[in-house]
Amino acid sequence: MPAQSKYDMLEKINASLDASTGFYVVDYRGLTVKETQELRRALREVGGTMKVYKNNIVKIALEQHEMPAIDEALVGTCSYVFFGDDPVSPAKVLRDFAQKTKKTEVVGGIADGAALTGEQAKAYADLPTREQLFGQIAGLIAGFARDIAYCINEVPGGLARAIKAINDEESGQEAA
Repeated sequence: MPAQSKYDMLEKINASLDASTGFYVVDYRGLTVKETQELRRALREVGGTMKVYKNNIVKIALEQHEMPAIDEALVGTCSYVFFGDDPVSPAKVLRDFAQKTKKTEVVGGIADGAALTGEQAKAYADLPTREQLFGQIAGLIAGFARDIAYCINEVPGGLARAIKAINDEESGQEAA
């Protein structure tokens, strides 16, 4: 009979999975307490949370949620970075922190219902953030609106120039 603490941990993992759209698996060997606190604070600022759970219990929770198996990533000392709607910002924090400390590595994860390898998870850090995408879309829409307004303005302007040219041509013929 498993200990009650394992059932409690399974409930916590299920709650984390229910509250998120995905997570990254991070090898955090060698981090000091201060570095761990710094990483957790940085992740919280972008909507992510870092938890440490037993890998075997995470495997059980993934089966219960009918999520893809990521057994190859669940080896050794792992922490789990859960995220909401934005997988990019936590990935950027993890990348920057790994470059700074040389002690962490993203080894896998799940995003959009699909299992990710370490390289695929790291690739999320190279994508633009949600806010950057919205800015790019707004810029495109504004550009189209400006072009449409210019085209619409040119129709009566072109018509006026054509009428003036015809008028000038006719007045030139009458003067001769």
